[in-house]
Amino acid sequence: MGPVFDIVALRSLVAVAERGGFHRAAEALTLSQSAVSQHVRRLERALGKPVVERAGRATRFTDAGNLLLEEARRILGVHDEAARRLLGSEPATVVIGSTEHGADQILPRITEAVHGTLPHCRVRFRIDRSARLVEAVDRRSVDLAVYVTEAASTEGMQVGGMPLTWYAAPGWSPPPGPAPLPLVAVAAPCAIRRRALDVLSTHGITASVVCDAGYLAGVLEAARAGLGVALLATAGRGPDGLVEYTGLPQAPAIRMSAHARPGADPAMVMHAVEAVRSLLVGLEPPGTAVPDPAQQAPGAIAAGPAPRGVPVR
Repeated sequence: MGPVFDIVALRSLVAVAERGGFHRAAEALTLSQSAVSQHVRRLERALGKPVVERAGRATRFTDAGNLLLEEARRILGVHDEAARRLLGSEPATVVIGSTEHGADQILPRITEAVHGTLPHCRVRFRIDRSARLVEAVDRRSVDLAVYVTEAASTEGMQVGGMPLTWYAAPGWSPPPGPAPLPLVAVAAPCAIRRRALDVLSTHGITASVVCDAGYLAGVLEAARAGLGVALLATAGRGPDGLVEYTGLPQAPAIRMSAHARPGADPAMVMHAVEAVRSLLVGLEPPGTAVPDPAQQAPGAIAAGPAPRGVPVR
């Protein structure tokens, strides 16, 4: 009989890849780090080749390790699905990824669509940046992700445009010229931050990012504190504690995409994507077209209303 790959060892290998190291993998699997290391060495003996190698202080997968990792994900997927069907174990879990932008409106729609197709499954969520969500789908740790199209390298399935609106604290007003407009935004790289700066620059408005935030929550808190104005993607009512600021040019909606992992239930994917599309279509003003950055000239932004109360240069 040829080499046999232990299911437990394969699960440790996948955890090392997805968690970014042996220590975090051990924590996720509630094992000791030495146990995870033993599992990987067991796979190396079965494979007859090194699976991981040192790269300075870090550890990386070898070419053989990457091939084994790809097969391990397939083996575990088939194994776990068989266990659920044959042993009546816990119901299947569908993992949905979304950016923070509009998640409060998008995720309930997707959840309803998933349960309508797979009524007995569990739904788990991952909120992250667009590029990381696409990577998670490609690693098969997320089943379906909705993300900002231009923030990732994968085009995905177009689902519509998310409206962009300027928000500030009640009573906030920009400083008098020639001071630049204070802007709060998610730290670069961020497609909405880039869109805000492009729109302002196109209309001759000098702006300065006065607060970088790692997550949307930080942007909201900075705007509520009156530090500056923020361009936000909204799929419904505005954030608590902020009001729409009308003294700036209108920003065009930003395109959103969906990306599904290979092997995801096609009916679930279809219904979830249509649920998001119906939400975003309902938010578009009549006759609105969502711009495609790839088809626009550099710096070209759809014209909005004339700015009010902001120094124009």
